Amino acid sequence: MTAAARPGWVEHAIWWQVSTLGFVGAEPTALPAGEPVRHRLGHLVGWLDHLVELGASGLLLGPVFASSSHGYDTTDYFTVDPRLGDDADFDTLVREAHARGVRVLLDGVFNHVGSEHPTFRAALAGGPGSAAAQWFHLFWPEDGTPVGPDGPEYAHFEGHRTLVTLNHASPAVRDHVVEVMCHWLGRGADGWRLDAAYAVPNDFWAAVLPRVRERHPDAYFVGEVIHGDYPAFVTEGGLDSVTEYELWKSVWSSLNDGNFHELAWTLGRHDTLLDTFVPLTFVGNHDVTRIASKLDDARHVPHAVATLMTLAGTPSVYYGDEYALRGVKEDRAGGDDAVRPAFPPVPVADDALPDEAARTYRMHQQLIGVRRRHPWLQGARTEVLHVTNTAVVWRSGSDDRHLLTALSTDEGELTLDVPGATQVLAGAGRLAGDGPQAAVTLEPHGWVVLGVA
Repeated sequence: MTAAARPGWVEHAIWWQVSTLGFVGAEPTALPAGEPVRHRLGHLVGWLDHLVELGASGLLLGPVFASSSHGYDTTDYFTVDPRLGDDADFDTLVREAHARGVRVLLDGVFNHVGSEHPTFRAALAGGPGSAAAQWFHLFWPEDGTPVGPDGPEYAHFEGHRTLVTLNHASPAVRDHVVEVMCHWLGRGADGWRLDAAYAVPNDFWAAVLPRVRERHPDAYFVGEVIHGDYPAFVTEGGLDSVTEYELWKSVWSSLNDGNFHELAWTLGRHDTLLDTFVPLTFVGNHDVTRIASKLDDARHVPHAVATLMTLAGTPSVYYGDEYALRGVKEDRAGGDDAVRPAFPPVPVADDALPDEAARTYRMHQQLIGVRRRHPWLQGARTEVLHVTNTAVVWRSGSDDRHLLTALSTDEGELTLDVPGATQVLAGAGRLAGDGPQAAVTLEPHGWVVLGVA
């Protein structure tokens, strides 16, 4: 199998990712039965103009379906979580997004369901011969030993018993996921982020996605993959893309360690991925410590964003990172809360932002603007021209279209060769010379993106 041909619109996609339940300040657990629906998705409508002004062109939503708590423990794939609203609220959000030219990507949690999912409860009640039991990996006693009060053992996700792994070989599960995907694509969604795709057998995606594409050929499918053989997930599963955690790790690690050789090595690996697919790239998301907290030196936040916006990939900006928001993820119950905060109903006025937030926001606008004016960067090849522990220069482009990016973590001024550079597009640097002799001088801890003749 070969990689799917991604939809043409993805070349121009820059995502603004939101942890939906956290963003709107939803209750931490499902509403009690009989409680009225909370119409909170309109809260996101109030931020769509911010998304557009930032320069993004897509809204990547966290889970929006009925769940028991954080959204990744789904109880009903066909119902908007009552903490967020209802179908009408969802339709309004999609309509308002599309009216602004903004695509909408949904978070599909299809590796597992919540332990309160009705089909799982039916499986426990119905026993090993029931139709519901075929949806899961349930381990019933074989010797007639009575099942304990907690029911049989069952496969679950990474030690979380409330996240019950689906039986991906089950035709009923495959049919259900096809119908769920098509239902929401039919309501206006533009594609799916496939949560924990690394834990799902590739043959499941290979069986499901072609059936969805038959009905929605312009949909985009990106899998969450942390490590492993990225190209194999794409070619064997038929996905359009996967998340590039390797690049995320290399960006903050090389900046913190004063070791741009690590980043240079990763850029070589990154370049080979383009032979198969264009990855979804990021320096922040709902599962990791925010980049402004991850970096030891706040002066290097622009370096991370410049890397994101001048390399090949489909970039994603995590909400609040454009304001240099802090937040540390912890490995404990509730450890994600700090990186999934509530936001106000509408953005704070630009002139009322703290200095660091305003500066970081303008930097994001500047770099996203460069990206939007050079959409060919999505598939651009990268060549490292210079690398030391504290400085790196690379050229991104193809054919006769190129940009140069230069980063420094040095304590003093650095002058770096930037052959062909003719103008500063973002950041700051003093250009001298021309053609092959062009050079740029960076201030301590400086960065620059340069146009090439």
